[in-house]
Amino acid sequence: MSTQTVTVTGMTCGHCATSVREEVGGIPGVHTVDVDLATGLVTIHSESQLDPVAVSAAVHEAGYAVAN
Repeated sequence: MSTQTVTVTGMTCGHCATSVREEVGGIPGVHTVDVDLATGLVTIHSESQLDPVAVSAAVHEAGYAVAN
């Protein structure tokens, strides 16, 4: 089991968090995605370490960006 945390910018509401949770949760191997709307922290629990490009692409698909 692997845990990764990224900061997502631009989320302002529960719908934003849900969109990010659904897109990141669709990455193969992801078990759970926890989104803290107040801080922008997204914690991803997966079978193994995820490719940061795949995570960024999923966040972008949801309409947001991963902070550098």
